[in-house]
Amino acid sequence: MRELLVIGIGAGDPDQVTVQAIKAMNRAEVFFVIGKGAEKQDLVDLRTGILDEHMRGPYRIVDVVDPPRDRTPSDYTGVVDDWHDRRAAIFEERFAEVEGVGAILVWGDPSLYDSTLRIVERVLDRGVETFEYSVIPGVTSVQSLAAQHRVVLNRIGEPVHITTGRRLRDGLPEGVRDAVVMLDADCSFTEVPGDGVEIWWGAYLGTDDEVLISGNLREVEAEIVRVRAELRERKGWIMDTYLLRG
Repeated sequence: MRELLVIGIGAGDPDQVTVQAIKAMNRAEVFFVIGKGAEKQDLVDLRTGILDEHMRGPYRIVDVVDPPRDRTPSDYTGVVDDWHDRRAAIFEERFAEVEGVGAILVWGDPSLYDSTLRIVERVLDRGVETFEYSVIPGVTSVQSLAAQHRVVLNRIGEPVHITTGRRLRDGLPEGVRDAVVMLDADCSFTEVPGDGVEIWWGAYLGTDDEVLISGNLREVEAEIVRVRAELRERKGWIMDTYLLRG
């Protein structure tokens, strides 16, 4: 492969794909699409739908089978590190099959809670495949969440903290009053103390299945837990994020 384009495509809405991303997509001859099993076929369909919407010329898709990993490990860092190594080996094989310009479509933006750039660097570090690569930014689920709820993430002159549900289990850091939480499979917001906390929650942001709930955390947390479970049961997967304000 001569060149790789890592393209942020937003949270799912084809209209959120930037002009820069569309131009980059139309330079690519091959798109590497990661499959995560039948239950997440929607994610593949959303990617191909974006290609159908914005591609003006011929292209082909190379399927990449995502290797499995333990989702509840005792050694989280070690398990993810091993998973990245196995992912890099698979991508290395797929990259070798391409002569020209390839592309990977990344949900949201490649810089925020996504492993693609780490995988690409691991492939290059292995020294078998050599290529140039560029990164095209995209609209994140965090931006989409704020837009759909019509809320500003930070208060005047104050920071906003971005973290994961895994980290939220230990509570918010001292002095943090505004936090965006991603990758919270365990609804860790239910463990956040206090009666004056507000939440703005969204699932499947930027798609036809989008669901939004907001309000006082203590008043809506049970509803979010219930709705989240129902949505995940129905679709087999869920992507959600939320803003907490204390």
